[in-house]
Amino acid sequence: MISVSICSPSGDIAAAWADLADRASSNVFMEPAALRVAEATSFADVHMVLAWDDAAPSRRLVGLWALQVKRIAPFWPSVLDSRPFNYAFLSTPVIDPAYVDDVMPAMLAAIQHDAALPKVLHLHSFEQEAPCYAALQRELIRQGGAQRILAEINRPYATRDEGVKKSGSTRKKLRQDWNRLSALGGVDVVNDRAPLRVADAFETFLKLEQASWKGARGTALLCDAVDAAFVRELVAKLAAEGRASVALLRVEGRAIAAQVLMYSGRTAYTWKTAFDAEYSRYSPGMLLVDKVTEQLFADSAIEGIDSCSYEDGFMAKLWTARRKMVEMLIHVGPGTSAAFALEQARLLGYHEAKRIRNQWRARRAAAAPQAKAPLAQAS
Repeated sequence: MISVSICSPSGDIAAAWADLADRASSNVFMEPAALRVAEATSFADVHMVLAWDDAAPSRRLVGLWALQVKRIAPFWPSVLDSRPFNYAFLSTPVIDPAYVDDVMPAMLAAIQHDAALPKVLHLHSFEQEAPCYAALQRELIRQGGAQRILAEINRPYATRDEGVKKSGSTRKKLRQDWNRLSALGGVDVVNDRAPLRVADAFETFLKLEQASWKGARGTALLCDAVDAAFVRELVAKLAAEGRASVALLRVEGRAIAAQVLMYSGRTAYTWKTAFDAEYSRYSPGMLLVDKVTEQLFADSAIEGIDSCSYEDGFMAKLWTARRKMVEMLIHVGPGTSAAFALEQARLLGYHEAKRIRNQWRARRAAAAPQAKAPLAQAS
């Protein structure tokens, strides 16, 4: 018998979560420690949808899906966002695969009948090949609820057995860049996971990002005090549980690139990257991710690396494996609503504006290649 509860992240479910995480596919952005930070800092209005097997000898957690209530503007209807907070790049719920056909419908039913929650759900960065996606589709068809696919992408991904390019022009260039960089002095990669070391390395990342083109555009994390406070606390809390680190590429002890990593289950996530533009000719971001990939797969605990990136990002040049991701809008429950129609129109307009912007940038870059932002700067 499956029961579903909807609550804030403040409760202690550490033991139940650890048991579930051993049985289910991971999602670091659903880690209770991360959700508690989002709530405690008022960074997001997070609601945990928890599914329990009440028939087990001891009540057992079999599913967790954290959702964010968002209001786009005053007088605009609130929506549920499947990313529990901004800077979460995967929204797939964590569900025991043995229960997925029961848990996904039960979760949707709980959302439908909760008077405090919006019924329009924006799914973003949802793994399309996950069993819960098929269960979600079956339930939406059964209910007759409205849905609209907005985008589908192939996210770069790597596994221990496949996905890492072993040869070719990219591999040759990386060897050349490493040798040229090494000619400047001693080069090393450090990824110390001690919490205090992680905090220091994260400050290095923030400074590198602020000094990059992102700082110039006002999109670096340090450009917003609220965002900066949240991510500092997020990384600190995850690092305290061994779930975050910052790898640094150094020349003579000076960090020239930083890769923020997160960990959940047997998966690592390359969350954020920054590098010193002075060294851009050496592709420091790509070099660092390449070396970190080797290090992570040398650790028997890691079986996959999620790029948290777009399909045309620089990691697509390093890794050949892909995860199919979907962005879609759904109405929970039968039929549709004015709120669904409004949010659909807004998102379609946003995607069209983004398409036009990308076309304009591509034409500008083709006319002046030297003005392009460095390829190795990640999301």
